[in-house]
Amino acid sequence: MLADSYPYYLAGKAVAPNHDLIVTDKYTGEVATRVALADPAAIDAAIAAAVEATPAMRQMPAYERQAVLNHCVARFTERAEDLAQALCIEAGKPIADSRGEVGRLIDTFRIAAEESVRMTGEVLPMDISQRAHGYTGMWKRVPVGPCSFIAPFNFPLNLVAHKVAPALAVGCPFVLKPASMTPIGALIIGEILAETNLPAGAFSVLPCRRDGANLFTEDERLRLLSFTGSPKVGWALKAKAGKKKVVLELGGNAAVIVDEDADLADAVARIIIGAFYQSGQSCISVQRIIVHESVYQPLRDRLVAAAKDLVAGNPLDEKTFVGPIISSKEADRIQGWVESAVKAGAKLLCGGGRQGNTIEATLLEDVNPDQPVVTQEVFGPVAVLSRFSDFGDALDAVNNSSFGLQAGIFTRDIYRAHRAWDELEVGGVIIGDVPSWRVDHMPYGGVKDSGLGREGIRFAMEDMTEIRLMVLRTP
Repeated sequence: MLADSYPYYLAGKAVAPNHDLIVTDKYTGEVATRVALADPAAIDAAIAAAVEATPAMRQMPAYERQAVLNHCVARFTERAEDLAQALCIEAGKPIADSRGEVGRLIDTFRIAAEESVRMTGEVLPMDISQRAHGYTGMWKRVPVGPCSFIAPFNFPLNLVAHKVAPALAVGCPFVLKPASMTPIGALIIGEILAETNLPAGAFSVLPCRRDGANLFTEDERLRLLSFTGSPKVGWALKAKAGKKKVVLELGGNAAVIVDEDADLADAVARIIIGAFYQSGQSCISVQRIIVHESVYQPLRDRLVAAAKDLVAGNPLDEKTFVGPIISSKEADRIQGWVESAVKAGAKLLCGGGRQGNTIEATLLEDVNPDQPVVTQEVFGPVAVLSRFSDFGDALDAVNNSSFGLQAGIFTRDIYRAHRAWDELEVGGVIIGDVPSWRVDHMPYGGVKDSGLGREGIRFAMEDMTEIRLMVLRTP
């Protein structure tokens, strides 16, 4: 279980000047632990330490970076159940899902360890014309330098890992701000990194209030900002980031199309997981279910029956599938959006009830397309069904969103699969499954309001490095 209190990590060392941040058990609402909060002076010192550590991190051989990452893999594996229990308490994530996220944390660091020793460059022939005769070019990738990472509450282990692991793989020092509601996972990662031989100042993990968080975005000593969170905050941070590179993984409004030839039993089983896994608190949670009219009724009836069977309640209970929403404020918002849809004429097929901050798995149909549950990101266990007759119209419906993260298509028609891949304005098209599917080495990210850049270790490593060219003239 959780310790009574946790320090933060400043320049690789545990520091506890206070225990001012209260972390609650998201199911009971009780105080679970207390965490040290960093003030602006500590954040400034962490950035200075990262700058000072930059030469040593750049010079660290690949095999040493790999050893750090492998140490993390081993220690995460040893402490897997502790990590899962902590995640279950601080995030309210059902214990089965928490164990799954720990497994992904381990995968992400393992992939980074593999990639850390195969950052390659290229020999570039220069003699494309007579004036370049006798010249040869070569390029390689070099780390950008100190990085700033701001992580969200919903995957407090694996989304931290998707920033930290590639930074270590390429040799970038970093400062990390974990989400204030779920800082424990990041602090345990910091604890394990402190066991390694990373250069002094190579990392800092600093929970903080907003008055100090500006330094994570605006400080010109930082060369890259990677933010995962809401579109409103993300785009505002980009506007303040100055000259540094910015990577944004923002919101979604994910749609899945169920075509007339789909295996309905399989589609239902996957959509139930995609829509209600971790209470829908994922940016690729299934929110819009667009179904061919010929299979709409049987698919709807199966979905409703399956949703009603889901167990909601205490996330520490092994049987629980739907746990609490992260806060009462967010639960109030989600409940209000459902009520607004119903008031505007939507039919509530199932769910809609609430116990504390736990909201039942909810399905709606005949929803006014201007309602927030259709146009915005619910980030809760709510999904909306609609019909289509023409496949092109279904693709248009998916694209009729300000978001573009991932989409899922249940079809057996290879031509329609390729058409979806060509026409959908999203970062990823998942054929035969829900948009919520992700493996941690694949390029992951969105377009439009869903962000900039790509996660997935090799692709994040590209963002955290720059190409450096050498041209050699032979006289």
